[in-house]
Amino acid sequence: MARAIDVPDLIARARQGQAAAVARLISLVEDDSPALPEVSAALAPHTGRAHIVGLTGSPGVGKSTSTSALVAELRRRGKRVAVLAIDPSSPFSGGALLGDRVRMSEHDTDPDVFIRSMASRGHLGGLAGAAPQALRVLDAAGCEVVLVETVGVGQSEVEVAGVADTTLVLLAPGMGDGIQAAKAGILEIGDIFVINKADRDGATTTRRELRTMVGMRAADDSWTPPIVLTVATKGEGAEEVVDEITNHGDHLRSSGELTKRRVARARREIEALALASVQRRLGEFGAGVQELAVQVEAGALDPFAAANQLLGASS
Repeated sequence: MARAIDVPDLIARARQGQAAAVARLISLVEDDSPALPEVSAALAPHTGRAHIVGLTGSPGVGKSTSTSALVAELRRRGKRVAVLAIDPSSPFSGGALLGDRVRMSEHDTDPDVFIRSMASRGHLGGLAGAAPQALRVLDAAGCEVVLVETVGVGQSEVEVAGVADTTLVLLAPGMGDGIQAAKAGILEIGDIFVINKADRDGATTTRRELRTMVGMRAADDSWTPPIVLTVATKGEGAEEVVDEITNHGDHLRSSGELTKRRVARARREIEALALASVQRRLGEFGAGVQELAVQVEAGALDPFAAANQLLGASS
C-alpha cells in the first residue's frame, strides 16, 4: 500500500528551503501523482515571485557551462538559484540521461542552489511536459531566479519561450548559428543573445550578422535584445549577462509585458491540462471509439457526428 502523502507538511518544508522536500514535490509532479491537484492548490498562493530564465541553443554552444557560470554570478549577488535541466530520456528507465551533478558539481554544497534534471520523455520542443508545475514548486520554495536549460534539439527549442519570463539564446562562432537562428524561429523568441566561445575566430562576425537580423524584428517591440560575448569556461561575460537579465526583468514589469506573458503561460497550461483530461476520458471509451470508427468507414455515420457522440458520452 502506498504511503499517504502529507502535502501541507511537504509544502511547509519546501517553503523553508529544505531540498529534500523540494525534490519530493518535483518527483510527485514528474510521476503525475494523484496528489498533484492538492499540491498545485497549496503552491498557488506562494508563486509568481521567481524570475524564470530559459536557456536555449543548438547542441555544442555550451549551455551547461554557461548555466554554471550564471549560477556562480547570481550567487555572488546573493540570489537563491534553481536550475531545471531538461535532459534526454533514458530509453531504459525514462529518467534523465545526463547527470546534473557531473555538469555543475561546483555548486553541489551550496544550500542556496537547487539543481534538478528532468527527463523530456519524448516531449517535443526540448521541454518536459511536467516543467510548468516543477517551476511552480521552485518558485514557491523561494528561488529568486530559476534557470531552465533545455535539451539541445536545435530548431525545436523555441518552446522554452512559453515557460520563461526571459529567454536567452546561446550561439557560438563558426557554427553557422546566425543563419540557424533565423531558420529556427529562435530570432523571434530571444530576449538576450549570448555568443559563447567568443575567444574563437568569427565571434565579431557572428555578432555583426546577428545585430543585423535583430534589427529586422518588429518595430513595435520596445525591447531591443542585447548581444553579449562570453567565454563560459572562464566565467567571462557572465556578469554582463546577469545585468541584462535584470534589465529585461525591469522592462517586463514597467511595460506590463510580464503580466501578459504569465497570463498567456497560464492559459496554455490550463488548455494542456484540460486536453489531457479529455484524452483520459476518451481513452475509457476504447470499444465505443472502435464501433464509431466502423460506422464511419461503412458510411453509416460521418466523422463530425461520431465525434459529437463520443464527446457527449465522455461529458
